Amino acid sequence: MTQSISRIPFRAQPSVIPGFGLTLGLTIFWLSLIVLIPLSSLFLKSATLGWDAFWTAISTPRVLQALKISFSTAAIAAGINTVFGLIVAWVLVRYRFPGRRIVDALVDIPFALPTAIAGIALTTLWAENGWLGALLAPFGIKVAFTPAGIVVALIFIGLPFVVRTVQPVLEDFERESEDAAESLGANPWQVFSKVIWPSIMPATLTGMALAFARALGEYGSVIFIAGNLPLKSEIAPLLIVIKLEEFAYAQATAIAVTMLLAAFLLLLCINILQRWAERRERRR
Repeated sequence: MTQSISRIPFRAQPSVIPGFGLTLGLTIFWLSLIVLIPLSSLFLKSATLGWDAFWTAISTPRVLQALKISFSTAAIAAGINTVFGLIVAWVLVRYRFPGRRIVDALVDIPFALPTAIAGIALTTLWAENGWLGALLAPFGIKVAFTPAGIVVALIFIGLPFVVRTVQPVLEDFERESEDAAESLGANPWQVFSKVIWPSIMPATLTGMALAFARALGEYGSVIFIAGNLPLKSEIAPLLIVIKLEEFAYAQATAIAVTMLLAAFLLLLCINILQRWAERRERRR
């Protein structure tokens, strides 16, 4: 009986997804065409400089300052969007009020609005003679044509990423857990910090990472409000465009590779933190 069973030929179980091999091949081909090949060409072009020329291209004061401005403003904008994006998502999910659908639709405007139009509109508002800038001018506060203006533009284009990432998680959250915590005597802050926040923290970190990545590479809405002054309000994407216009293609790719590697490391740290939060939530 044992021998007869051992002679039964093994048959692989059919795949749950029809045509898995074909779809996997198409997925890898498409990702290679859209992502891997362009990134590979970026590294290959920057490699033509050699290490010494590469280091010289990315270590000039102008480049270092542009990278500092790009990463610092993107991080500040992502942090602000994380806080207020969570608040907006909470209000849209937990409350019903007149005009709620309109507010929900307004969140998506940065997705549909061309970035150049957004930059012009923000510059008009925050300039010293603008509606909002004129209110701050008497106090000596200048937003347009400064790094603060860059942060304003990046907040505008990054907010929807946090809202749309956290909102579905809040909608699917079981209210019974909140009721149970309240019945045990927990106050609202304890309910949020001990029950709600652990469940939405991975989604919040994902939204923050998306907002940061989007802000880091933003160009159209920033160049109008930034002022583009070297060593003061010049962002790294603009410097890359300037290098391309000067036909310094290898130097432009060197700056782009530096931004890519730094952004990858930051996003990797955020993803590790997100996975840790998810594992911690499962153990609970």
